[in-house]
Amino acid sequence: MRNRQLASGHLLNYPNLMRRKMKQIHAIGVLWVACSLVVAAPPPQPPSVLYGEMFDAVQRAGVFPDSKTFPDAIPMSTPEVIMDAYRVERRKVGFDLRAFVARHFTPPEVPDAIYKSDRNQDVCAHVDSLWRILTRGPDAPAAGGSLLPLPHRYVVPGGRFREIYYWDSYFTMLGLEASGRHELVNEMLQNFAYLIDTYGHVPNGNRSYYLSRSQPPFFAAMVRLVAQRDGPLTYDKYLPQLTREYSYWMEGQENLKPGTAHRRVVRLVSGEVLNRYWDDRAVPRDEAYREDIETARASHRDAAEVYRNLRAAAESGWDFSSRWLADGRTLSSIRTVDLLPVDLNSLMYDLEVAISRAFFAAGADIAARRWRAIAEERARTIRRIFWNDKRRIFTDYQWKERKHSNAVTAAGAYPLYFDIATRDDSAHVANTIRMKLLRPEGIVPTPIVSGQQWDAPNGWPPLQLIAVQGLRRSGEGDLAMAIALSWVRENVDGFRKTGKLVEKYDVTGSDTAGGGEYPTQDGFGWTNGVLRLLLDVYPHSAACREPSG
Repeated sequence: MRNRQLASGHLLNYPNLMRRKMKQIHAIGVLWVACSLVVAAPPPQPPSVLYGEMFDAVQRAGVFPDSKTFPDAIPMSTPEVIMDAYRVERRKVGFDLRAFVARHFTPPEVPDAIYKSDRNQDVCAHVDSLWRILTRGPDAPAAGGSLLPLPHRYVVPGGRFREIYYWDSYFTMLGLEASGRHELVNEMLQNFAYLIDTYGHVPNGNRSYYLSRSQPPFFAAMVRLVAQRDGPLTYDKYLPQLTREYSYWMEGQENLKPGTAHRRVVRLVSGEVLNRYWDDRAVPRDEAYREDIETARASHRDAAEVYRNLRAAAESGWDFSSRWLADGRTLSSIRTVDLLPVDLNSLMYDLEVAISRAFFAAGADIAARRWRAIAEERARTIRRIFWNDKRRIFTDYQWKERKHSNAVTAAGAYPLYFDIATRDDSAHVANTIRMKLLRPEGIVPTPIVSGQQWDAPNGWPPLQLIAVQGLRRSGEGDLAMAIALSWVRENVDGFRKTGKLVEKYDVTGSDTAGGGEYPTQDGFGWTNGVLRLLLDVYPHSAACREPSG
């Protein structure tokens, strides 16, 4: 019975396994148990909780044009002192909220705002020089501020994104490796391990208001990236964090009845346990407070339900997309938690594979084989549940309605990237991408033009990379090359015109990228990373690097 449970995808019972393996690898086993059972410290509260009614008033009044500015501001005294002053002063005639905030908070800095690029510079040299501009840390704690200090250096995306972001960082790290910055890649991985050790998971970003959710779990992929240079013992080194990451995403699965869900896990009627995106809070996001209130008001739905789904979409990284919308058009119809996402479950497969490799590296062969069986069972489930024979691509699954989502999205390439898809399935996926998602300058997240930023006509760096590498690994090299070269050309042409690399591009060739809750940002971490890697993967595109004139 025990072996059948392990093979069916149930979470491994770590303490029992550790005790069985203790005689074989006693010293390492003690460390695993200690790290697996450690209790996370109470998390710091977000500004919306610390400043309560004042936070609500500031955000509703639009004191700052960008809702993210106030949550990132640095308080000049403790929250208690500020709130005591607020409760006294707000009763006075002529109270000026804007002036009060200016007296008690320092707005977040915009580092290196005066940085000027050289548009005639080799684009690789430009990217290599930008790593210094975008590098932060180690951090010093700021009392009452929302930043979660990190012990090592890290690279931020740029613009309004002044902190580390989980899934962004993987694509940034790929570019850092291509730039020969392995030491910085290692430091970033150590930061993510620190976040898991400290908070029990990797938050969306290192801000207190991001702690209630994560982002697509690329920690295992980060470990693999470092292991390619440092060797297989890298897996052993990060085994405690890999298993703890898994526990976070699988929490509550043991007691789930068929057809029910708990946090990030869903048990299908047929018994399989798969994952969904979620957020542990159901209130407006600190960083998009005013916008979330307006969306909930327009929905005529329970506000908490809307907030939960908006936050879950933020955990997906696709905030926002017709992919999550019940009517495919209107943000207020968002229903993220009702979908099992194919990209998330592919990432969970990769995490299970990484844990297996870590146990092999530690000499725990029995545990390694059991984890490999767990991963293989998930791979079979992904091929069975997420393959949409009508659309000829992997799509999300509506678990309550027991049917596929018919939305064709670039997330359908994830099973190719993680070597889950069969060769026949990959050929069908390639054809669907060619017919539905390919545009002159890259691929779109979905073919729908909704006004949301994770829809057409925009193209995003991580989706280009996932598709390109997934297609290459699946024998679809011609399409992979076509996507890569068109994307590189779009990036380089934009750099020649503006001196900037930005977070997303219009890949239809007709306009600049848009949509979303904020203006398109430049910097930009994952764009730099994907471009830098693709220029190495396709060296014949080196002509794109040459300065014009």
